[in-house]
Amino acid sequence: MFGAMDGLVTNIALIAGVGGGGIAPRTIVLTGAAGLVAGAISMGLGEFTSVRAQNEQVAAEVAKERRELTRFPQEEAEELARIWERRGLPPDLALEVASTLGRDIDEAVRVHAQEELGVDPDEAPSPWVAAGSSFVCFSIGALVPLLPYLLGATSLWPALAAGGGGLFVAGALIARYTRRRWWASGVRQLLLGAAAAGATYLVGRVIGV
Repeated sequence: MFGAMDGLVTNIALIAGVGGGGIAPRTIVLTGAAGLVAGAISMGLGEFTSVRAQNEQVAAEVAKERRELTRFPQEEAEELARIWERRGLPPDLALEVASTLGRDIDEAVRVHAQEELGVDPDEAPSPWVAAGSSFVCFSIGALVPLLPYLLGATSLWPALAAGGGGLFVAGALIARYTRRRWWASGVRQLLLGAAAAGATYLVGRVIGV
């Protein structure tokens, strides 16, 4: 959803900017298509790099936990016990459970990673899935304001109207997860996109062709 919204705002603003400059519809289509491809690739590469770096960081931290559990099992058990004590477990019971857990190094690593780092090493997200979904969703969003031109429109306003409708729908759909009023969420997203398009439109009008 956020990838699609990014594509919507980016291409609406781009099309509004070049359209405000008074260029021909064919050139606007070329510009919008280039913006779609460039933005989708950028989003995909960015997500891939971000998720892969996150996974590598988690893997490094988990490897560090494994080394510490191997070298200092008692100290690590006491550290885990203190965490459980703060959650209300009796000290003796917390230390007994933590020490018993340490006998299974793989399970101990998993629990320590969850309790100390807040991550589950067995549930690392895929950078390829993140990159692919971002690429596709951005492309879908960026295509919406371009569609009127592809269907034969010769003026800027149908493209802006299509983009605005897409922003409203995207905002309304997000309200399903945020518990906001759907129309309020849709209007908010529409206004944010309109601000971006308005700014680039004014730049296009000032600079012109």
